[in-house]
Amino acid sequence: MEINEQLEIIKRGVSDLIGEEELVKKLKEGRPLKIKLGLDPTAPDIHLGHTVVLQKLKQFQDLGHEIYLLIGDFTGRIGDPTGKLKARVQLTEEEVKENARTYKEQIFKILDQDKTTVVFNNDWFCNMSFSDAIQLSSNYTVARMLEREDFSKRYQNNQPISIHEFFYPILQGYDSVAIEADVELGGTDQRFNLLAGRNLQKEYGQNPQVVIMMPLLEGLDGVDKMSKSKGNYIGIDEEASEIFGKTMSMPDELITRYFELLTDITMEELENIKEGLEQGQLHPMKLKKRLAREIVTKYYNEEEAVKAQSQFEKVFKKGDLPDDIPEVEISKDNLEDGKMWIVNLVAATGLVDSNSQGRRMIKQGAVKIDDQKQDKVNLDIEVTDGMVIRIGKRRFAKIILN
Repeated sequence: MEINEQLEIIKRGVSDLIGEEELVKKLKEGRPLKIKLGLDPTAPDIHLGHTVVLQKLKQFQDLGHEIYLLIGDFTGRIGDPTGKLKARVQLTEEEVKENARTYKEQIFKILDQDKTTVVFNNDWFCNMSFSDAIQLSSNYTVARMLEREDFSKRYQNNQPISIHEFFYPILQGYDSVAIEADVELGGTDQRFNLLAGRNLQKEYGQNPQVVIMMPLLEGLDGVDKMSKSKGNYIGIDEEASEIFGKTMSMPDELITRYFELLTDITMEELENIKEGLEQGQLHPMKLKKRLAREIVTKYYNEEEAVKAQSQFEKVFKKGDLPDDIPEVEISKDNLEDGKMWIVNLVAATGLVDSNSQGRRMIKQGAVKIDDQKQDKVNLDIEVTDGMVIRIGKRRFAKIILN
Protein backbone atom coordinates (compact mmCIF):
# COMPACT_ATOMS: atom_id res chain seq x y z
CA MET A 1 0.00 0.00 0.00
CA GLU A 2 1.22 3.52 -0.80
CA ILE A 3 2.55 5.48 2.18
CA ASN A 4 -0.14 8.16 1.80
CA GLU A 5 -2.82 5.48 1.90
CA GLN A 6 -1.28 3.98 5.03
CA LEU A 7 -1.13 7.40 6.67
CA GLU A 8 -4.81 8.00 5.96
CA ILE A 9 -5.70 4.80 7.80
CA ILE A 10 -3.22 5.38 10.62
CA LYS A 11 -4.40 8.96 11.28
CA ARG A 12 -8.12 8.14 11.36
CA GLY A 13 -9.59 9.09 14.75
CA VAL A 14 -6.16 10.04 16.17
CA SER A 15 -6.02 12.90 18.68
CA ASP A 16 -2.30 13.56 18.41
CA LEU A 17 0.61 12.17 16.43
CA ILE A 18 4.10 13.09 17.59
CA GLY A 19 6.80 12.47 15.00
CA GLU A 20 4.82 12.28 11.75
CA GLU A 21 7.89 12.99 9.62
CA GLU A 22 9.73 10.23 11.48
CA LEU A 23 6.80 7.88 10.81
CA VAL A 24 6.95 8.62 7.07
CA LYS A 25 10.69 7.96 7.12
CA LYS A 26 10.18 4.64 8.91
CA LEU A 27 7.44 3.60 6.46
CA LYS A 28 9.72 4.40 3.52
CA GLU A 29 12.20 1.82 4.81
CA GLY A 30 9.73 -0.80 3.58
CA ARG A 31 10.00 -3.05 6.64
CA PRO A 32 7.33 -4.06 9.13
CA LEU A 33 7.40 -1.57 12.02
CA LYS A 34 7.34 -2.64 15.66
CA ILE A 35 4.08 -1.27 17.07
CA LYS A 36 3.84 -1.30 20.86
CA LEU A 37 0.84 -1.10 23.15
CA GLY A 38 1.44 -1.41 26.86
CA LEU A 39 -1.37 -2.57 29.14
CA ASP A 40 -1.24 -2.87 32.90
CA PRO A 41 -3.69 -5.58 34.00
CA THR A 42 -5.05 -3.62 36.95
CA ALA A 43 -8.66 -4.77 36.31
CA PRO A 44 -9.99 -8.08 34.97
CA ASP A 45 -12.22 -6.86 32.15
CA ILE A 46 -11.96 -4.81 28.97
CA HIS A 47 -14.67 -2.35 27.93
CA LEU A 48 -15.26 -0.47 24.68
CA GLY A 49 -13.17 2.45 25.91
CA HIS A 50 -10.12 0.18 25.91
CA THR A 51 -10.88 -1.02 22.39
CA VAL A 52 -10.35 2.41 20.81
CA VAL A 53 -6.58 1.94 20.93
CA LEU A 54 -6.90 -1.81 20.24
CA GLN A 55 -8.79 -0.99 17.02
CA LYS A 56 -5.89 1.22 15.94
CA LEU A 57 -3.50 -1.59 16.75
CA LYS A 58 -5.55 -3.91 14.54
CA GLN A 59 -5.30 -1.41 11.67
CA PHE A 60 -1.51 -1.51 11.96
CA GLN A 61 -1.71 -5.30 12.03
CA ASP A 62 -3.80 -5.35 8.85
CA LEU A 63 -1.19 -3.10 7.21
CA GLY A 64 1.42 -5.79 7.82
CA HIS A 65 3.26 -4.32 10.80
CA GLU A 66 4.51 -6.26 13.84
CA ILE A 67 2.28 -5.91 16.89
CA TYR A 68 3.83 -6.07 20.36
CA LEU A 69 1.29 -6.35 23.13
CA LEU A 70 3.21 -5.55 26.28
CA ILE A 71 1.55 -6.81 29.45
CA GLY A 72 2.83 -4.80 32.41
CA ASP A 73 2.91 -7.61 34.95
CA PHE A 74 5.76 -5.76 36.72
CA THR A 75 4.56 -2.16 36.34
CA GLY A 76 1.00 -3.27 37.12
CA ARG A 77 2.12 -3.95 40.66
CA ILE A 78 3.08 -0.27 40.96
CA GLY A 79 -0.03 1.12 39.30
CA ASP A 80 -0.15 3.98 36.81
CA PRO A 81 -0.44 7.27 38.78
CA THR A 82 -1.96 9.08 35.79
CA GLY A 83 -4.95 11.15 36.87
CA LYS A 84 -4.79 9.90 40.46
CA LEU A 85 -4.90 12.20 43.47
CA LYS A 86 -3.37 9.52 45.68
CA ALA A 87 -1.19 6.47 45.21
CA ARG A 88 -2.88 3.36 43.84
CA VAL A 89 -3.19 0.32 46.05
CA GLN A 90 -0.43 -2.00 44.89
CA LEU A 91 -1.73 -5.27 43.45
CA THR A 92 -0.36 -8.66 44.40
CA GLU A 93 1.52 -10.76 41.86
CA GLU A 94 -1.39 -13.24 41.84
CA GLU A 95 -3.96 -10.51 41.08
CA VAL A 96 -1.88 -9.18 38.21
CA LYS A 97 -1.39 -12.67 36.73
CA GLU A 98 -5.12 -13.46 36.83
CA ASN A 99 -6.03 -10.09 35.30
CA ALA A 100 -3.39 -10.60 32.59
CA ARG A 101 -4.90 -13.97 31.72
CA THR A 102 -8.39 -12.55 31.17
CA TYR A 103 -6.93 -9.53 29.32
CA LYS A 104 -5.29 -11.83 26.79
CA GLU A 105 -8.49 -13.83 26.27
CA GLN A 106 -10.55 -10.71 25.57
CA ILE A 107 -7.95 -8.83 23.52
CA PHE A 108 -7.84 -11.59 20.93
CA LYS A 109 -11.46 -10.91 20.13
CA ILE A 110 -9.94 -7.92 18.28
CA LEU A 111 -6.37 -8.80 17.35
CA ASP A 112 -5.13 -11.75 15.31
CA GLN A 113 -3.46 -13.92 17.94
CA ASP A 114 -1.17 -15.62 15.42
CA LYS A 115 0.20 -12.26 14.32
CA THR A 116 0.61 -10.73 17.79
CA THR A 117 3.71 -10.97 19.97
CA VAL A 118 2.84 -10.86 23.66
CA VAL A 119 5.64 -9.84 26.02
CA PHE A 120 5.76 -9.29 29.78
CA ASN A 121 7.92 -6.56 31.27
CA ASN A 122 8.72 -8.67 34.31
CA ASP A 123 11.03 -10.60 31.95
CA TRP A 124 13.57 -7.76 31.98
CA PHE A 125 12.78 -5.88 35.17
CA CYS A 126 13.10 -8.93 37.41
CA ASN A 127 16.71 -9.28 36.23
CA MET A 128 17.56 -5.61 36.67
CA SER A 129 19.94 -4.91 39.56
CA PHE A 130 19.45 -2.04 41.96
CA SER A 131 22.49 -0.41 40.35
CA ASP A 132 20.76 -0.69 36.96
CA ALA A 133 17.62 0.91 38.41
CA ILE A 134 19.64 3.82 39.83
CA GLN A 135 21.31 4.34 36.43
CA LEU A 136 17.90 4.25 34.69
CA SER A 137 16.34 6.75 37.09
CA SER A 138 19.24 9.19 36.56
CA ASN A 139 17.69 10.10 33.19
CA TYR A 140 14.87 12.04 34.91
CA THR A 141 14.81 14.87 37.43
CA VAL A 142 12.29 15.53 40.18
CA ALA A 143 11.46 18.86 38.48
CA ARG A 144 10.64 16.98 35.29
CA MET A 145 8.37 14.60 37.17
CA LEU A 146 6.54 17.48 38.82
CA GLU A 147 5.63 18.79 35.37
CA ARG A 148 3.00 16.06 35.37
CA GLU A 149 -0.36 17.58 36.28
CA ASP A 150 -1.33 14.83 38.72
CA PHE A 151 1.99 14.98 40.59
CA SER A 152 1.95 18.78 40.52
CA LYS A 153 -1.53 18.96 42.06
CA ARG A 154 -0.65 16.52 44.79
CA TYR A 155 2.58 18.38 45.57
CA GLN A 156 0.79 21.75 45.76
CA ASN A 157 -1.92 20.26 47.98
CA ASN A 158 0.65 18.67 50.31
CA GLN A 159 -0.60 15.22 49.35
CA PRO A 160 2.01 12.46 49.53
CA ILE A 161 3.84 11.22 46.43
CA SER A 162 5.75 8.00 46.91
CA ILE A 163 9.12 7.55 45.23
CA HIS A 164 7.94 4.32 43.61
CA GLU A 165 5.32 6.33 41.67
CA PHE A 166 8.09 8.35 40.02
CA PHE A 167 9.45 5.07 38.69
CA TYR A 168 6.28 4.23 36.76
CA PRO A 169 6.79 6.45 33.65
CA ILE A 170 10.50 5.61 33.66
CA LEU A 171 9.78 1.89 33.62
CA GLN A 172 7.08 2.26 30.96
CA GLY A 173 9.54 4.25 28.88
CA TYR A 174 12.19 1.57 29.29
CA ASP A 175 9.72 -0.99 27.89
CA SER A 176 10.10 0.80 24.56
CA VAL A 177 13.88 0.49 24.82
CA ALA A 178 13.63 -3.22 25.62
CA ILE A 179 11.59 -4.05 22.49
CA GLU A 180 13.07 -1.24 20.31
CA ALA A 181 9.60 0.09 19.46
CA ASP A 182 9.06 2.13 16.30
CA VAL A 183 5.60 3.33 17.32
CA GLU A 184 3.77 3.36 20.65
CA LEU A 185 0.02 3.78 21.03
CA GLY A 186 -1.92 5.09 24.01
CA GLY A 187 -4.70 7.34 25.20
CA THR A 188 -4.37 11.11 25.44
CA ASP A 189 -4.00 10.78 29.21
CA GLN A 190 -0.77 8.81 28.65
CA ARG A 191 1.21 11.64 27.03
CA PHE A 192 3.87 11.90 29.74
CA ASN A 193 4.40 8.13 29.88
CA LEU A 194 4.55 7.79 26.09
CA LEU A 195 7.06 10.61 25.72
CA ALA A 196 9.22 8.94 28.36
CA GLY A 197 9.77 6.17 25.84
CA ARG A 198 10.99 8.63 23.20
CA ASN A 199 13.36 10.28 25.66
CA LEU A 200 14.85 7.05 26.98
CA GLN A 201 15.31 5.58 23.51
CA LYS A 202 17.44 8.62 22.63
CA GLU A 203 19.50 8.10 25.80
CA TYR A 204 20.08 4.46 24.82
CA GLY A 205 21.09 5.35 21.25
CA GLN A 206 17.88 4.21 19.55
CA ASN A 207 15.73 6.07 17.05
CA PRO A 208 12.85 7.56 19.07
CA GLN A 209 9.46 5.98 18.73
CA VAL A 210 6.56 7.76 17.08
CA VAL A 211 3.77 8.45 19.58
CA ILE A 212 0.13 8.06 18.55
CA MET A 213 -2.52 9.14 21.04
CA MET A 214 -6.14 8.10 20.75
CA PRO A 215 -9.08 10.00 22.30
CA LEU A 216 -10.70 8.84 25.51
CA LEU A 217 -14.14 7.45 24.73
CA GLU A 218 -17.04 9.02 26.60
CA GLY A 219 -19.23 6.57 28.45
CA LEU A 220 -22.97 6.03 28.18
CA ASP A 221 -23.65 9.14 30.29
CA GLY A 222 -22.06 11.25 27.54
CA VAL A 223 -19.96 13.12 30.12
CA ASP A 224 -17.19 11.13 31.79
CA LYS A 225 -14.79 8.79 30.04
CA MET A 226 -15.96 5.20 29.92
CA SER A 227 -15.12 3.52 33.19
CA LYS A 228 -16.34 0.52 35.12
CA SER A 229 -16.18 2.50 38.36
CA LYS A 230 -18.50 5.11 36.83
CA GLY A 231 -20.97 2.46 35.68
CA ASN A 232 -21.10 4.03 32.19
CA TYR A 233 -19.33 1.23 30.35
CA ILE A 234 -20.02 -1.55 27.86
CA GLY A 235 -17.86 -4.60 28.52
CA ILE A 236 -16.82 -6.64 25.50
CA ASP A 237 -17.33 -9.84 27.50
CA GLU A 238 -20.89 -9.00 28.52
CA GLU A 239 -23.82 -10.91 27.09
CA ALA A 240 -24.77 -9.95 23.53
CA SER A 241 -28.19 -8.69 24.62
CA GLU A 242 -26.58 -6.51 27.30
CA ILE A 243 -24.14 -4.97 24.80
CA PHE A 244 -26.99 -4.29 22.37
CA GLY A 245 -29.26 -2.77 25.02
CA LYS A 246 -26.54 -0.58 26.50
CA THR A 247 -25.58 0.72 23.07
CA MET A 248 -29.21 1.69 22.43
CA SER A 249 -29.19 3.76 25.65
CA MET A 250 -26.31 6.03 24.58
CA PRO A 251 -26.93 9.76 23.95
CA ASP A 252 -27.62 10.67 20.31
CA GLU A 253 -24.66 13.05 20.20
CA LEU A 254 -22.22 10.13 20.60
CA ILE A 255 -23.45 8.18 17.57
CA THR A 256 -20.89 9.40 15.04
CA ARG A 257 -18.05 9.26 17.58
CA TYR A 258 -18.82 5.63 18.40
CA PHE A 259 -19.07 4.75 14.70
CA GLU A 260 -15.69 6.37 14.04
CA LEU A 261 -13.79 4.86 16.97
CA LEU A 262 -15.47 1.48 17.39
CA THR A 263 -16.33 0.27 13.88
CA ASP A 264 -14.64 -0.23 10.54
CA ILE A 265 -16.99 1.86 8.40
CA THR A 266 -15.34 4.00 5.72
CA MET A 267 -14.77 7.71 6.15
CA GLU A 268 -17.26 8.27 3.33
CA GLU A 269 -19.94 6.36 5.25
CA LEU A 270 -19.07 8.29 8.39
CA GLU A 271 -19.52 11.62 6.60
CA ASN A 272 -22.89 10.42 5.26
CA ILE A 273 -24.00 9.56 8.79
CA LYS A 274 -22.91 12.97 10.12
CA GLU A 275 -24.70 14.76 7.29
CA GLY A 276 -27.81 12.60 7.62
CA LEU A 277 -28.09 13.35 11.35
CA GLU A 278 -27.51 17.08 10.91
CA GLN A 279 -30.16 17.35 8.20
CA GLY A 280 -32.65 15.07 9.94
CA GLN A 281 -32.57 12.53 7.11
CA LEU A 282 -31.40 9.66 9.36
CA HIS A 283 -33.20 8.70 12.56
CA PRO A 284 -30.89 8.26 15.59
CA MET A 285 -32.74 5.09 16.65
CA LYS A 286 -32.07 3.44 13.29
CA LEU A 287 -28.38 4.34 13.48
CA LYS A 288 -28.08 3.06 17.04
CA LYS A 289 -29.50 -0.29 15.97
CA ARG A 290 -26.94 -0.51 13.19
CA LEU A 291 -24.17 0.46 15.59
CA ALA A 292 -25.34 -2.05 18.21
CA ARG A 293 -25.49 -4.83 15.59
CA GLU A 294 -21.97 -4.04 14.38
CA ILE A 295 -20.54 -4.04 17.90
CA VAL A 296 -22.25 -7.31 18.88
CA THR A 297 -21.18 -8.92 15.60
CA LYS A 298 -17.56 -7.88 16.25
CA TYR A 299 -17.43 -9.51 19.69
CA TYR A 300 -19.85 -12.39 19.03
CA ASN A 301 -21.26 -13.04 15.54
CA GLU A 302 -24.02 -11.89 13.23
CA GLU A 303 -26.50 -14.50 14.49
CA GLU A 304 -26.12 -13.29 18.08
CA ALA A 305 -26.52 -9.69 16.89
CA VAL A 306 -29.83 -10.52 15.19
CA LYS A 307 -31.05 -12.34 18.34
CA ALA A 308 -29.99 -9.43 20.55
CA GLN A 309 -31.90 -6.95 18.35
CA SER A 310 -34.99 -9.18 18.35
CA GLN A 311 -34.90 -9.42 22.14
CA PHE A 312 -34.41 -5.67 22.49
CA GLU A 313 -37.40 -4.93 20.30
CA LYS A 314 -39.53 -7.49 22.10
CA VAL A 315 -38.73 -6.20 25.58
CA PHE A 316 -38.48 -2.47 25.01
CA LYS A 317 -40.95 -1.79 22.21
CA LYS A 318 -43.62 -4.34 23.08
CA GLY A 319 -43.07 -4.52 26.81
CA ASP A 320 -42.73 -8.33 26.73
CA LEU A 321 -40.30 -10.47 28.66
CA PRO A 322 -37.22 -11.92 26.94
CA ASP A 323 -37.34 -15.58 25.92
CA ASP A 324 -34.24 -16.69 27.80
CA ILE A 325 -34.53 -15.30 31.33
CA PRO A 326 -31.84 -16.80 33.60
CA GLU A 327 -33.30 -19.00 36.33
CA VAL A 328 -32.24 -18.71 39.96
CA GLU A 329 -33.01 -21.45 42.45
CA ILE A 330 -34.02 -20.50 45.99
CA SER A 331 -34.59 -23.09 48.69
CA LYS A 332 -37.88 -22.95 50.57
CA ASP A 333 -35.80 -23.53 53.71
CA ASN A 334 -34.44 -19.98 53.30
CA LEU A 335 -37.92 -18.49 53.47
CA GLU A 336 -39.80 -17.45 56.59
CA ASP A 337 -43.52 -18.06 56.20
CA GLY A 338 -42.89 -18.14 52.46
CA LYS A 339 -41.32 -14.68 52.49
CA MET A 340 -37.87 -13.11 52.10
CA TRP A 341 -36.54 -9.64 52.81
CA ILE A 342 -36.53 -7.79 49.48
CA VAL A 343 -32.86 -6.84 49.72
CA ASN A 344 -31.82 -10.47 50.25
CA LEU A 345 -34.14 -11.55 47.43
CA VAL A 346 -32.62 -9.09 44.97
CA ALA A 347 -29.10 -10.09 46.01
CA ALA A 348 -29.97 -13.80 45.62
CA THR A 349 -30.66 -13.27 41.91
CA GLY A 350 -27.01 -12.42 41.26
CA LEU A 351 -28.09 -9.33 39.31
CA VAL A 352 -26.32 -7.10 41.84
CA ASP A 353 -22.89 -7.46 43.39
CA SER A 354 -23.95 -7.01 47.00
CA ASN A 355 -26.79 -6.27 49.40
CA SER A 356 -25.76 -2.63 49.49
CA GLN A 357 -26.01 -2.33 45.71
CA GLY A 358 -29.38 -4.10 45.82
CA ARG A 359 -30.60 -1.69 48.47
CA ARG A 360 -29.46 1.23 46.35
CA MET A 361 -31.22 -0.08 43.23
CA ILE A 362 -34.46 -0.55 45.19
CA LYS A 363 -34.33 2.99 46.55
CA GLN A 364 -33.75 4.31 43.03
CA GLY A 365 -36.91 2.57 41.83
CA ALA A 366 -34.96 0.32 39.48
CA VAL A 367 -36.42 -2.95 40.79
CA LYS A 368 -39.61 -4.60 39.57
CA ILE A 369 -41.08 -7.86 40.84
CA ASP A 370 -43.61 -9.42 38.47
CA ASP A 371 -43.76 -6.04 36.72
CA GLN A 372 -44.60 -4.19 39.96
CA LYS A 373 -42.18 -1.42 40.90
CA GLN A 374 -40.61 -1.82 44.35
CA ASP A 375 -38.88 1.15 45.99
CA LYS A 376 -39.04 0.33 49.72
CA VAL A 377 -36.24 -1.64 51.38
CA ASN A 378 -38.20 -2.65 54.50
CA LEU A 379 -40.52 -5.12 52.75
CA ASP A 380 -40.78 -8.88 53.10
CA ILE A 381 -41.77 -10.30 49.73
CA GLU A 382 -43.83 -13.47 49.28
CA VAL A 383 -41.65 -15.61 47.01
CA THR A 384 -43.50 -17.65 44.41
CA ASP A 385 -42.26 -20.17 41.90
CA GLY A 386 -41.69 -18.51 38.52
CA MET A 387 -41.74 -14.89 39.77
CA VAL A 388 -39.65 -12.55 37.63
CA ILE A 389 -37.35 -9.94 39.08
CA ARG A 390 -36.20 -7.12 36.84
CA ILE A 391 -33.46 -4.62 37.60
CA GLY A 392 -33.16 -1.63 35.33
CA LYS A 393 -34.10 -2.10 31.70
CA ARG A 394 -32.09 -5.17 30.75
CA ARG A 395 -31.49 -7.50 33.70
CA PHE A 396 -33.98 -10.26 34.51
CA ALA A 397 -34.09 -13.35 36.73
CA LYS A 398 -36.80 -15.98 37.19
CA ILE A 399 -37.15 -17.54 40.65
CA ILE A 400 -37.38 -21.34 40.87
CA LEU A 401 -38.34 -22.68 44.30
CA ASN A 402 -36.98 -26.01 45.42
